[in-house]
Amino acid sequence: MSTIARAPEPAKASLVNDPKVRGLVYQAVLVVVVVGLVWAAATNAVENLRAAKIASGFAFLNSTSGFDIGQTLIPYSATSTYGRAFLVGLLNTLLVAAIGVVLATLLGFVLGVARLSSNWIVARVATVYVEVVRNLPLLLQLLFWYIAVLRSLPEPRASVNPGLGVFLNNRGLFVPKPIVEGHAWIVFAAVVIGIVASIAYATAASRKQTRTGEQSPVLLVALGLVIGVPALLWIVLAVVAGNPIDFDMPIKGTFNLRGGLQIFPELVALTLGLVIYTAAFIAEIVRAGILAVSKGQTEAAHALGLRSGPTLRLVVIPQAMRVIIPPLTSQYLNLTKNSSLAVVIGYPDLVQVFMGTVLNQTGQAIECVAITMAVYLTVSIATASLMNAYNSRMALIER
Repeated sequence: MSTIARAPEPAKASLVNDPKVRGLVYQAVLVVVVVGLVWAAATNAVENLRAAKIASGFAFLNSTSGFDIGQTLIPYSATSTYGRAFLVGLLNTLLVAAIGVVLATLLGFVLGVARLSSNWIVARVATVYVEVVRNLPLLLQLLFWYIAVLRSLPEPRASVNPGLGVFLNNRGLFVPKPIVEGHAWIVFAAVVIGIVASIAYATAASRKQTRTGEQSPVLLVALGLVIGVPALLWIVLAVVAGNPIDFDMPIKGTFNLRGGLQIFPELVALTLGLVIYTAAFIAEIVRAGILAVSKGQTEAAHALGLRSGPTLRLVVIPQAMRVIIPPLTSQYLNLTKNSSLAVVIGYPDLVQVFMGTVLNQTGQAIECVAITMAVYLTVSIATASLMNAYNSRMALIER
């Protein structure tokens, strides 16, 4: 009986020939090289600063700034520190970014849908808007709104007064300023609770619609919870314990206006420029997303008896969001970074305050640049992370 010879076992691969080991070694070497280059550059910069007798470090943030800022969302004066000035500029930047993202999204969606309208005039007007606005430099548009539009408004003594305590002139828009009293926290708490309750109701209504196909009055319920209930509480508190929220009305004087809340023209010009410019790009993103949805979806919705409006809102837009969200994230990031152009019209954003005035007074170029870059990087990563999380929820899951 013959025996069958066994094939020799393959020799075990050595660690040197293991691709995983080689990959880890290459990455470790790359990390060491990068860290070494950064360390050498930092050491060289410190030595050069010391040789030039230029102060380094972040201790200057605790020094007195000595300059005023026109628009501040937190208390600030010339006796405040540079760190406080940094916070003022950061909050002003975040304010413009937040307002711009909301308004640009709303306007962009309206324009994107309008470009696909069956009405010839509506579609052509939206097309002309998109093609004109997105092909003009943003800087030129900011200068147009600030110099040609807002600066050409009348002087304060000849302010435009449409009523309700509102005045408009070349120094900005003056509106009644709310003054919060003791029991106002109840109204604000009702607004917060109403927002949370509206989100919970909308989520439950969406699940119900998915399960049964029955729609719920989400918008009406949300308006009632967020506006109706707080307004009712406000009236009750005003009758029982006095008005919880009073208003400081602007009063027109001989040469200027006193009191009220002033919305500076620089803020208006920057917001208008960013919103109008970014909305043109968002409109094209929305149009492309809608066109990416198969026409069979629309035909099926019409076959079920849905009209054009509900079909767009309930069938087309939810599917188009999977295509819209990724490029929409880029536009949000661009809007936030483009707000740094505020320096040309004098709006006190982070770049104008920190990279401008603070840098000129302290000479801490490396620190100011590093802090500003870190802020924009953090805001951009946070925005992208939120949009990516939302995109993951909207993504089509294949089975």
